[in-house]
Amino acid sequence: MVESSELSYEQIRLKRVEENKKRMFELNLNKLAQSLRVSSAKPCPAKTRMQRVPVDLSEVRRSNRPKNPPPSYREMGLEPLERPRRTYQRRDLLNRVYASDEARVYAVHKAEMLQSSLEPGFPSFVKSMLQSHVTGGFWLGLPHQFCRTHLPHRDEMITLVDENDEEFLAKYLAEKNGLSGGWRGFAIDHQLVDGDALVFHLINSTTFKVYITRVYDEANNDSDRNDKENEIEINKKQEENCSEAGRLRSCSGKRKRGGRK
Repeated sequence: MVESSELSYEQIRLKRVEENKKRMFELNLNKLAQSLRVSSAKPCPAKTRMQRVPVDLSEVRRSNRPKNPPPSYREMGLEPLERPRRTYQRRDLLNRVYASDEARVYAVHKAEMLQSSLEPGFPSFVKSMLQSHVTGGFWLGLPHQFCRTHLPHRDEMITLVDENDEEFLAKYLAEKNGLSGGWRGFAIDHQLVDGDALVFHLINSTTFKVYITRVYDEANNDSDRNDKENEIEINKKQEENCSEAGRLRSCSGKRKRGGRK
C-alpha cells in the first residue's frame, strides 16, 4: 500500500512538471529568462568623475574692505576722564580720637546757632558726627522724617556743596535713608572727626549746602586745655595723698614691730 501511494504521488508530480513546461513554452518564458541573463552579464558603463574643487582654507570675512593689521593700543594714549577720581588713604582705625560729651554739645550748639541764621524757606537739619560717619564704614544716616518729607523716594545722586562752593557727589539710598558712595570722599577731604557738627541746608531737591562746625576750635580747645590742667592737678594731689598714706603705714608698721620686741 505504501509503494502504490508513493508511485501515484511520483506520477502526479511528474505529470505536473510536464504541464508546467508546456505552459512556459507557450508563454515564451524560456526566451525571456535567457535574454535577462545576457543583459545582466553586460558590464555597466563607467561613471564620469567630476573634478574636485580645492577647498579654500583662508579666513572667511564678511566685510568687503581690505584686512588691516590689528591696532597697537600701546601707542594710543588713553583719553582723560572729565573729572579725575580722588584717591584717599585709609585712616588708622586703631588711633581713633573720641570727642568728649562737653565738646560734642558745644559743637552742636554752635551748629544750631548757624542753622537759625539760614534762610527759613529751605529745610535744614543738624547732624553730629560719630566714628562710623568719619572712619571705617563711612555711612551717614539722615533723619527719617526729613527724608520722607523732602528727599526723593528712590535712589538718587545727591550733590554736597561745601562752604567753598566745591561740589561732591554722594549716593542717596532711599530705603535706608542715608548717604553711601561718595560720602567717604567728602568726609576725608574735609578732615571730619568725631564730634564735628554739620548743618545740611537743602537748597534744591537733590542739593545740600553743608556747613561744618568743628568740635576742636579755639574756644573749645581752651576749655579742653583748662580741663586737662585741672585733671593733671587732681592727679598730682591724689599721688601726693597716696604717697603720704603709704609713708604713714610704713611708720606704724615699724612701731608695732618695735613694741613686740
